[in-house]
Amino acid sequence: MVPVTLSHLRPSRKEEIEDWPYLDEAVLLRTRSRRVCVTCHWFRHHAGVNCIPVLTCQLHQGLIAHGEHLASRCQGWTDNQVRQKVWAPEVA
Repeated sequence: MVPVTLSHLRPSRKEEIEDWPYLDEAVLLRTRSRRVCVTCHWFRHHAGVNCIPVLTCQLHQGLIAHGEHLASRCQGWTDNQVRQKVWAPEVA
């Protein structure tokens, strides 16, 4: 098996992820559905300084405050590609 290069997943901003701005109410909308940041295709988490999780939106290239990823979403919310294709590795 040949390893896959993940360089295409890197953000286009040149600064470190920890230096990205936090997303505010102008971008994030409160919601009570399953369409929240944590279920979005663009959501990522990274190990920050001292291994503290850093929550990010790759679409907006911004940080998400802890807790907001469970109760907010943006207009660009997209279902995770794995769920869209109904991927089930245990069946393969």
